[in-house]
Amino acid sequence: MSDHITLVGNIVGDLEQRATRGGGSVAAFRLAVGERRLDRERGEWVDAHTNYYSVSVFGELGANALRSLRKGERVVLSGRLRLREWETETKRGVSADVVADAIGHDLRWGTTRFERTPKPSASADPAPSAALPGGGSSEAEWSVPGTSGEPIGVPAAVGAGASGESGPTDDATPF
Repeated sequence: MSDHITLVGNIVGDLEQRATRGGGSVAAFRLAVGERRLDRERGEWVDAHTNYYSVSVFGELGANALRSLRKGERVVLSGRLRLREWETETKRGVSADVVADAIGHDLRWGTTRFERTPKPSASADPAPSAALPGGGSSEAEWSVPGTSGEPIGVPAAVGAGASGESGPTDDATPF
């Protein structure tokens, strides 16, 4: 079982690229999430407890994380939390592991520039479908982030106009 969690913290150490048993790529790093509180007696903010999370990032998100994130940067992360018990000869404990679903820089502390990942080349497109007037096709196609990049066909009804006829329309979006 896993719980959804949102964390805001600093990346501790350099990101590592690891491989899954199946040969896929995973980005891994540690995230420190510190608690700050106002000490009313002293009238200043003080650091309280810090939690550390092991973060794994799979697929295209992991590849983008390896290119974009660096040690010390503050990020906002959404993912699935898994608590893992461990034991050595001298100690036992619980580790908090997170599989990231989304990551971004915390813009409260700086700026960043978004750069879209290049789409697969046109030569990788499957066989063309029947053309409609105006250059459209009977199916709308797009790629889902994190997949192999192969387009996914969507029934023409998604792009149907008000009259119910199939085909692309100016206001039709697949999502």
